[in-house]
Amino acid sequence: MATRGTRDLVVFLCTGRCGANVRFVRAKGDEDVVVKILFCGICHSDLSTIKNEWGNAKYPVVPGHEIVGVVAEVGSSVARFTAGDTVGVGYIASTCRACANCRDGFENYCAGLVPSFNAALPDGATVHGGFSEMAVVNQRYVVRIPGGGGGASPAPLDRLAPLLCAGVTVYCPMRRLGLDSPGVHLGVAGLGGLGHLAVKFGKAFGVKVTVISTSPWKEAEAVERFGADAFLLSTNAEQMKAAAGTMDGIIDTVSAAHDLTPLITLLRTHGKLVPVGSPGKPVQLALYPLQSGGKSVAGSMIGGMRDTQEMVDFAVEHGVAAEVEVIGMEDVNGAMERLQKGDVRYRFVIDVANTMARAR
Repeated sequence: MATRGTRDLVVFLCTGRCGANVRFVRAKGDEDVVVKILFCGICHSDLSTIKNEWGNAKYPVVPGHEIVGVVAEVGSSVARFTAGDTVGVGYIASTCRACANCRDGFENYCAGLVPSFNAALPDGATVHGGFSEMAVVNQRYVVRIPGGGGGASPAPLDRLAPLLCAGVTVYCPMRRLGLDSPGVHLGVAGLGGLGHLAVKFGKAFGVKVTVISTSPWKEAEAVERFGADAFLLSTNAEQMKAAAGTMDGIIDTVSAAHDLTPLITLLRTHGKLVPVGSPGKPVQLALYPLQSGGKSVAGSMIGGMRDTQEMVDFAVEHGVAAEVEVIGMEDVNGAMERLQKGDVRYRFVIDVANTMARAR
């Protein structure tokens, strides 16, 4: 059982705020890949963990689960990766590998899932997230970034990092529920870190995309910048009435508690609403609009490893990448404060490799 490694590394430890510290990286096992981290996206769940909004923070925590880096070393049993490969690491650090979900490629629904931050592996080893110089990850939970070794890929790696959580979160339900074919009318509620990627994937799939938002100023962003086909102001009763019953599915990316009923009314018969945000409080839903149209609300959480690799490959091939603001490690606390206020377009990404030294 390995809880300490043979080298130490600089990490950003967080309680209420984050600061540089030194911790031991866990020992490399036979099936492990050691990743030198280049970039790490900041997800809202990182903020929620730091603030202990879910009551499960294991302080001090090293957040970060949207990791892109280069393989520095591999264990003796690793055959899929070699030193120099460009790779990604998302939310999953370990699963049981034996349950039906794991066998079917849905590791994201394994009851024994261990996340890649704020957690410990079954052997007791601490899992450090991506606010760190290095990550040690079992090869099963690493994906390949298409392109050359050491960082050459068709899109800048900083813009690919958010795909490891935000991207797969919106991609998987679109694929699984058949919302990925020309002729489909897809609604996207919210135009933030998740929402803008849902629009981009929708357009790459060739579907009609309508963005639904409470913010009038986002219309130009949705249509002119991201190529959405239409924009619906959810506070405008006339617009909502005119759009009722027109959408095959809606990806709801809103992270604040809200009433789902207005979104249900936008769906066609047998339409599907997929909430992928994680509000801290219960949401409202009137049942009759759901029942009267044979409509459904479907759960979805990130994606399994097969789907994650497929998503990365599709994104690189079709030019889907996040809109990001790149920051240094020394700017993390300020970024968290801005994220709390919704002041980001559309994802913060930390340039770990080039700025960790300044934050020591």
